[in-house]
Amino acid sequence: MKLFNSKILGTGSFLPDKIVTNEDIAKRVETNHQWIVERTGIHTRRVGDLSRNESPSGMAKFAAIKALDAANLTPNDIDLILFSATMPDQTMPNTASVFQSKLGITNNCPAIDVNAACSGWIYMLPMANAMIKTGLYKHIMIVGSEMLSSWVNWEDRNTCILFGDGCGVTILGRASENEESQIYSSVLSCDSSKKDHLTLMAGGACKRITHDVLEKNEQWMNMNGQEIYKSAVKTMAAHSERVLKDAGKTMDNVDWFIPHQANLRIIEAVGNRFHFPPEKVIVNVDRYANTSSASIPIAMDEFIREGKIKRGDNLLLAAFGAGLTAGAVFLKY
Repeated sequence: MKLFNSKILGTGSFLPDKIVTNEDIAKRVETNHQWIVERTGIHTRRVGDLSRNESPSGMAKFAAIKALDAANLTPNDIDLILFSATMPDQTMPNTASVFQSKLGITNNCPAIDVNAACSGWIYMLPMANAMIKTGLYKHIMIVGSEMLSSWVNWEDRNTCILFGDGCGVTILGRASENEESQIYSSVLSCDSSKKDHLTLMAGGACKRITHDVLEKNEQWMNMNGQEIYKSAVKTMAAHSERVLKDAGKTMDNVDWFIPHQANLRIIEAVGNRFHFPPEKVIVNVDRYANTSSASIPIAMDEFIREGKIKRGDNLLLAAFGAGLTAGAVFLKY
């Protein structure tokens, strides 16, 4: 069987116009700008507006148009959609199918939702790579699109300061024989013993949204921040070491480290473990907060469009999310 290397053909991202500052949040809960920055590194976050079609599928359309343009492709060139939305447009139909319709794809390509929370985009990248590598598909659109503002309790200062909305889209395809682009290695995991540290229990089959749930304020996300912090640092560092070892590389071979943008303290702690130069760690959590599975593709697209990430650069990507899911990918852009 002939195997193909995978190449990132194009990227795109979208952030809603509405900016919510730390000062805005301080008007609703007992907190202040300095307290939030010291603990998270976050200054502002974006919040979607449904009247402007800034749902997960709507934001994905805006980002996908940019990615298609960058890849010099049309919507019907896409033969598989992989879509990560921790909070989907609705339960049925899946958000990937709604997105397919909004983007105007008429070739009936498969459209799949994947929910691994903040690790969703990282989970889908090795899946897409395997299907490109074996020739099953030629052009796979990988979407991380999140509207976490819809399920954040804006009266809970432990969670409302952390999250923002946005979308990142990546198109993966075949690299030609004379190109060096490839995915060197990847690792995915889930430590379900820690699944109760970040939850949204209501709204599913086991706990429907009832008057009792609403009266008890159980319809929002809940997080054990201290445990998430410890697990995130340990797991992202271990997975980063693993993919580099599997590829026969070291941190010296990494041009850019793009971690999940959850919290600046987590990003700094992981970077410090490797004594990795801060100027080579991509950070935008200060402007956008935690956009869940959209955070890595948004950051990657920004740096590509700014000309900082160039063809031939080696990128180390690492993420963690509720579950607790986690993953890392090492690739040559």
